[in-house]
Amino acid sequence: VVRESAAGGGVAAFLANLAPANPVRAAVEDNILGIVVFAIAFGFAVTRLGPSRRAPLVEFFEAVSETMITIVHWVLLAAPLGVFALSMGVGLNAGLGALGTLGHYVSMVVLAQIGLIVLIYAVVVPWGRIGLARFAQGIIPAQVVAFSTQSSLASLPAMVEQARLALGVSTPTAGLVLPLAVAVFRITSPVANLAVVIYVAHLHGVDLGPAAWVAGGLTAIAISIGSVGLPGQISFFVSVAPICLAMGVPIQVLPLLLAVEVIPDIFRTIGNVTGDLAAARIVEGRDATAEPDPTAGI
Repeated sequence: VVRESAAGGGVAAFLANLAPANPVRAAVEDNILGIVVFAIAFGFAVTRLGPSRRAPLVEFFEAVSETMITIVHWVLLAAPLGVFALSMGVGLNAGLGALGTLGHYVSMVVLAQIGLIVLIYAVVVPWGRIGLARFAQGIIPAQVVAFSTQSSLASLPAMVEQARLALGVSTPTAGLVLPLAVAVFRITSPVANLAVVIYVAHLHGVDLGPAAWVAGGLTAIAISIGSVGLPGQISFFVSVAPICLAMGVPIQVLPLLLAVEVIPDIFRTIGNVTGDLAAARIVEGRDATAEPDPTAGI
């Protein structure tokens, strides 16, 4: 399985087990990356079917998705009690050390997101043909929505409006690039999720070899593409647990980290919204055939 390969089988063994021969067995053995690879291949294969054969599959998986989201909402209703009980147990045993651990975790993930956001600003100026001040000021309303909702999907209307009015992105480009970016371009998710797994591995003293890094990186990218732009409290386990399993990292501490996930998730969403707007501006800049706007540096 991938987890065993990541732990000590080497890159060759990892690549050999990338595509599972038996998806059901892969699910039983927690071969998360293999399941993700199979799901992606299955999804592409479904697109090759005719409309009449594809429709029942789409309806079935949409029903399954809505059912799972309902279950997640039920779990979230009980989650505060569970997190409180878990936090109390940890606090009684570890005292203020637990508070320091959570503070260290939040600081590490938030700093990783801030570094990525700064990199986005640095990239959009030359590639998007826009001044830093204009871009930074133009995306503030969308970032405020991202801060308050912690959802890229909920921020989409504000993103489209600001892209058109403040960043000079045409309506066709904004209408195409931004919804697509919200669906598949979550630039902060792989970075943040890997940061969580690395921190958990450090807590448990797990050494991560090259194969584990490859498995974790591929899983993080695949999960970020396939996930929905919902608040992190809903998608935290779905996004992080598969990466932990693929890299051979224990998942027992994840419920405790969920208690403070709201803070890192704010920066995740702001980073994703910033990256989506930067992508729209870059596409607009590359498609422009005229000379650069003389007011671009304002």
